[in-house]
Amino acid sequence: MQIILKEDIIGLGYKNEIVTVKDGYGRNYLIPFGKAVIASASAKKVLAENLRQQAQKLAKIKEAAEAKAAKIAAIEPIVIATKVSATGTIYGSVNNLHIAEALREQGIEVERKIITLKDVKEVGSYVAKVHLHREVEVEVPFTVVAEGGEEPQQEAEEAAAPVEEAPAAEVAPAEEAAPVVEEEVKEEAPAAEPEEAPAAAEEAPAEPAQEEA
Repeated sequence: MQIILKEDIIGLGYKNEIVTVKDGYGRNYLIPFGKAVIASASAKKVLAENLRQQAQKLAKIKEAAEAKAAKIAAIEPIVIATKVSATGTIYGSVNNLHIAEALREQGIEVERKIITLKDVKEVGSYVAKVHLHREVEVEVPFTVVAEGGEEPQQEAEEAAAPVEEAPAAEVAPAEEAAPVVEEEVKEEAPAAEPEEAPAAAEEAPAEPAQEEA
């Protein structure tokens, strides 16, 4: 069946666009919830008249969409940090809400419902699309990284390396030198006593010999 959309529906069409859908989808969901009307002959005439009257307004809407698309294209690269397992698989998911928040941080307000992206399950580079107008879409590249990054781990490893090497270079020579000094002192101390004792014994009998002369 043919219907006229009364609002933008991502993946189906934009407001005031005539599209073809399955009867069940149109009658059970789109029409009852006020998202579309049946594209009858009379409805098409009314649509054509409304579009004619709104031509200038629609042109301004498109210009605004193009201006916003230009701002989005000029943003800083988006980096989303999330918890990641040892195999690189992310916990949870990265979705259109993350992209909308990242754009908001750079001063651009975009409704999350007009942002689409494929499933993100691992760290890496991806692209989201922002559907600003039926004729205006803009791609938003973004990168998913592990929460905390790799730099802190590298700094910790570099800081730990000198601590392990310093004790080995300073302590080892000190421990080897200490026993050498002690052994020299022990060997010289006993050698001095036997040399002085005989000297005193030899000088004692020399005095009587001079008196007899």
